[in-house]
Amino acid sequence: MTISKGDTLPDVAVAKATSEGPQQVQTGEFFAGKKVALFAVPGAFTPTCSAKHLPGFVEKASELKAKGVDEIACTSVNDAFVMAAWKDANDAGEVTMLADGNGDFAKAVGLDVDFSGYGMGSRSNRYSMIVDNGVVTELNVEGPGEFAVSSADHMLGQL
Repeated sequence: MTISKGDTLPDVAVAKATSEGPQQVQTGEFFAGKKVALFAVPGAFTPTCSAKHLPGFVEKASELKAKGVDEIACTSVNDAFVMAAWKDANDAGEVTMLADGNGDFAKAVGLDVDFSGYGMGSRSNRYSMIVDNGVVTELNVEGPGEFAVSSADHMLGQL
């Protein structure tokens, strides 16, 4: 079942990419007590994710924070080392990278997709959500091959 507005995020282990290496964190702990703009991508270093999705959140970080967002986070079914390298390659210092290496978070929120036909296995759908103290207040899921409602610009309109 796909998560919906008003639902509490499931508590799943992910790896936060830090300069000291991967730091294991539970999503329940990470999202507690703050408003987070979370966006998910099918894969780090993939075309739309690298050319549009991540850069939009980097560019709009100060505007999102001015509208009450405490933290901007990105999740993908990649390991923490790939997520850290992607962050560095895109000068994305304002974005916290949450590696969902086994896809456990994507599955738990019901937003996993099968990209086996592209040689990528199980991945996360492209989406964004506003999470306030662990509760989903906005959810924007993209259709196949689309990029519009999960953008930073769209999210700014929701805040």
